[in-house]
Amino acid sequence: MSTQEQSAATTTTGTQSPDALVVGAGTAGCYAAATIAREGYDVVILERKSETEAGHIACGDALKGADAFPEAIPKSKLEPAFTNTGVDHGRFEIPQEDTVLEIPVPGELAVIDRWEYGRRIIDGAEDTGVDFHYDTVVKNVVQDDDGRVTGVETIRKGEPLEYESDIVIDAAGSLSVLQDNVDFSDSTFDTNVNYSHFCSAYREIVHVEEPVEWDDALVFKPTERAAGYLWYFPRTDTEINAGLGFQMTEEPMQLVDDLKRDLENRPEFEGAEVEDKLGAALPTRRPYDSAVHPGYMAIGDAAGHVNPTTGGGIAGAAYGGKYAAEQAIEALETGDYSEDTFWAYNEKVMDHFGARYAALDVYNILSTAVDVDDLMGLLAAMPGDKLAEALYSGSTDIGLKLKLEALVKSRGHWGTIWNLYQTKRRADELLTHYENYPTSPAGLAGWQDRRDELMEKVYETTGAEPKY
Repeated sequence: MSTQEQSAATTTTGTQSPDALVVGAGTAGCYAAATIAREGYDVVILERKSETEAGHIACGDALKGADAFPEAIPKSKLEPAFTNTGVDHGRFEIPQEDTVLEIPVPGELAVIDRWEYGRRIIDGAEDTGVDFHYDTVVKNVVQDDDGRVTGVETIRKGEPLEYESDIVIDAAGSLSVLQDNVDFSDSTFDTNVNYSHFCSAYREIVHVEEPVEWDDALVFKPTERAAGYLWYFPRTDTEINAGLGFQMTEEPMQLVDDLKRDLENRPEFEGAEVEDKLGAALPTRRPYDSAVHPGYMAIGDAAGHVNPTTGGGIAGAAYGGKYAAEQAIEALETGDYSEDTFWAYNEKVMDHFGARYAALDVYNILSTAVDVDDLMGLLAAMPGDKLAEALYSGSTDIGLKLKLEALVKSRGHWGTIWNLYQTKRRADELLTHYENYPTSPAGLAGWQDRRDELMEKVYETTGAEPKY
């Protein structure tokens, strides 16, 4: 039997015991695994898809922060998947106001071929020594008598296979099945999660006959209902990622019809051919308050590491994976797999992007309580640079001059724009609070109590139903 055949045989029966076990071969999982493996540890990634399908996921393909990725997988490894590096702004179409907003996007921007990118991060992780086990579905999570996670039970091609590991990292995506099977009752891990905090996304890869005029822009357009939006992201000037996102509380086929109708009415898509159709779920919520439990950490979509206003999650997933891996390495070096050891991962996430994402979620909450026409009128009244700042920083400075200009431009929507100014104050307060995230698990409960008080003010200001 060849070495390759022997390896395949040993991964279909018995028990595997790597130093660290990562579930999910997406961005977060690959960066986490690669970071640990580079330190010489034995790391296995479990992936439910086949080797040929791994990396094929529904995604808008837009990548913000393309200039800054963790070093575990070199950027040079990923660059061949960057199909359009000429995009530099967002284009927000507002049919209700018969206007188009050009919105500058800070930082390096690119559109990628997500499947090619997925293959390349897998190759990059393999280069560090990570072992991939495909066609492997997690069925249960194993915990010891003290509640620490010590492994998972899986099915691989119909055969049961158990994995024991000092550390399990959950990179299994939105509404992770692992979290359905872990008893978190004795830890800080955030269990205040339900399907209404998530969005469904659907996209098609569309080939058009003539180059589009907006190949340097990410195009956004609201659906006929406030709970969804359409996007058109140019991989090239003739290959477009066309899709939509909508809250899981909405009727999906009605919104897919919105995309179909819009495609039919856009002259640039006349005679277009669809290459690929795919859907997925993603979080449109604040990051988990805590994504750690003894022996276990959640990362990427499985921990809410997505910009809740844009749905962008690649860069956050990469860095979340890196930060979790750094604490995993410390645990492997010390033999301490407690929440205290893992806690610095939570702190790094909140410091890097988690606080901003929590503040941005306030504007998502506002959008559920205002009329879609009023909301579009409000957006049309805002200068593009200020809108960009709000979308990406979680806050923006709105001075007196801007207030007066916006009030003049938004005649008929004054109540909504006043609501925005009040909501901005609430978002700023929340951002400040998240910037003072606790330095240990012991401080979490008090921090949450104050955060929940701030959220009550958010609901009072916006008139929205409580989200959490």
